[in-house]
Amino acid sequence: MPTLTRRQMLALLPAVGAAGCGYTLAGRGSFLPDYIRIIGIPAFGNTTPYQTVEQIFTDKVRVEFQSRGQYTAVPTETGADGIVRGTITGISAVPVAFTDSQLARRYRFTVVVGVSFEDVRQKKKLWENPALNFSDEYELASATSAGLDASAFLGQERAAVDRMSTDFARSVVSAILEAF
Repeated sequence: MPTLTRRQMLALLPAVGAAGCGYTLAGRGSFLPDYIRIIGIPAFGNTTPYQTVEQIFTDKVRVEFQSRGQYTAVPTETGADGIVRGTITGISAVPVAFTDSQLARRYRFTVVVGVSFEDVRQKKKLWENPALNFSDEYELASATSAGLDASAFLGQERAAVDRMSTDFARSVVSAILEAF
């Protein structure tokens, strides 16, 4: 049987330590009680001047819960076992990459949302983030004015808003289900 050098043993140490530490893949299982099957997701609030964005984000959270297979998402609190509530409190779009002509071609889009999840039976919040800050960068379909504000971005870049709301919904639902 070959012997391991000190360097080989040091290289294996992190793998051996990680094997018994209890890490699991994200997205597996749920920390929610078994009796929570119907998730009420009423329309998110919106304290920003950007109309209808709350509808997009609310719908994406409903679709994401539904896609998990074991939950039914409904648009009201009536008859729900758990309730997701959210309020969009901030939205911004900042250019982060430019064309050779100095026109914005990529934006960092940020949304700030207060989100909570309540167990109706126990009458307690199981998860809450009063200022969830979700950011990501999105490429413009075509470069436009470098001075584009969030309102124009939301109006012109529906595809980016759609991707962002989908990414946001995955993040929120995973956080609720995994209690992070």
